[in-house]
Amino acid sequence: MISLAGQTVVLTGHTRGIGAATADLLARAGARVIGISRSTHGDLADPCTAEKAAAEVDALDHLVVNHGVWPPEGVPLAQMPPTQWASTVAQNLDAVFYVVRQFVPKIRNGGSIVLVSSTAGQRGEAFHADYAATKGGVIALTKSLAVELAPHIRVNCVAPGWVDTPMCDQPFAGEGKARISAGIPLGRVAAPGDIAGPILFLCSDLARHITGEILNVNGGSVLCG
Repeated sequence: MISLAGQTVVLTGHTRGIGAATADLLARAGARVIGISRSTHGDLADPCTAEKAAAEVDALDHLVVNHGVWPPEGVPLAQMPPTQWASTVAQNLDAVFYVVRQFVPKIRNGGSIVLVSSTAGQRGEAFHADYAATKGGVIALTKSLAVELAPHIRVNCVAPGWVDTPMCDQPFAGEGKARISAGIPLGRVAAPGDIAGPILFLCSDLARHITGEILNVNGGSVLCG
C-alpha cells in the first residue's frame, strides 16, 4: 500500500539495527536509499563529514536521521566524566545538526525529515542523563524545524524504547531482556522492523498532514515510570 517509487531517501546509520531494517523496508517500498554511516563516510560529529556526504547528493525527497550512541554503563551525573558527556552530545545532537543543516536545502518541496529520538528523551533515564538529554534535544529540534520548514517540508520524530539491536546486548544479557520485557505494557522488546514501519509511514503520503509529531514506538513503555 505504501509506495515511495521514484523517491530518494538519505538514511544515516544504515548499516545495522534500526537503520538496516529501515533501509530494507524503504527499498522494498521502491525508494532509492542512500546510506550514510561512520563505516561508509566517517564520523558525522565532524561537520566536514556531513558536508562531503551532502555533496554526493543532488536532491532528495526524505531525510531519515537515525544514527546515535547509548553508553551502556550507568553513571550518576555527579560522576560522569566530561568527556563522556561531550562525546554523547557530539554523536547524538551535534551530528544531527550537521546532517540536517547540510541536507535541508536539497530536500524537494513536499518532502520530509524523520528524526529518531527515544523514550528517554521524554521521561528521562536515570544514570544515562547524557543520552536522555540529547534525545530530548532531538525532540525539541523536531518541533522547531516542523514550524520553520513548513509548509514545504514535514518534520516528525519516532521515539523507540528498548529495541533488540547490538547496542543493547549488555543490558539484555542473562535475564536482562526478560526483566525489561516484563516492564513494557505490550510485553516484549521491539524488533528493528517495528521501528522501520513507522519511519516508512512518516515518509509516505499517508502522513501528508502530519508534522511536528513524536510517534512513540515503544510498546507503551513511555506511559510507565
